[in-house]
Amino acid sequence: MKKITKTDKSYDAACRECPRLANFLDEVKCKCPTYFCKPVPPFGDATPSLFIVGLAPGMHGANATGRPFTGDHAGILLYETLHKFGYATQPRSVNVDDGLTLIGCRISNAVKCLPPGNKPTPDEIKTCNHFLAHELATLPAATRILALGGIAHNAVLMAFGLKVSAAKFGHAARHLLASGHTLYDSYHCSRYNTNTRRLTEATFHAVFAMIQQDFEP
Repeated sequence: MKKITKTDKSYDAACRECPRLANFLDEVKCKCPTYFCKPVPPFGDATPSLFIVGLAPGMHGANATGRPFTGDHAGILLYETLHKFGYATQPRSVNVDDGLTLIGCRISNAVKCLPPGNKPTPDEIKTCNHFLAHELATLPAATRILALGGIAHNAVLMAFGLKVSAAKFGHAARHLLASGHTLYDSYHCSRYNTNTRRLTEATFHAVFAMIQQDFEP
């Protein structure tokens, strides 16, 4: 695992380490002045039993509301599933004032800022990775980690100082990492994946059922 220094932290609202992303947020803020348009902080329990990693904030979702997977299509299936499996107090996440709280769960992203076209560059993923590394370093080994998509999967490996070859991404795959954590994979719950049926409610629920079954006493 990477060593975490005292200057590292899980979130910085004023971060502008990636010039392309910072400038893009400035442009979006001018067009949409009510939008959050800053790095989006993690959301949920400080000591979760389930830690979920997404890709990056969506333009009209987390970038607008300031909460991961809130306000856009990608959050519909995620929050319904979290509620079904006991990780959320309600099945819909509309805005930060909707009263929803997470139970034993935290959601973060591989990249904290909205990327143009929803596509961060490899350098931006690498630059932002120290935030994720700090978060992961605070989690006990019993915490289950769920990566939504291949980029999130690889970002988790990078944060632990592992090579991509250490664990191959695959929907419903599980990987025991050198840190002692178990990493689970799922296709991202994006509009594209759900509309094309690459990811269905049943196959998404199956991943959560597997996670809970693995850790039943």
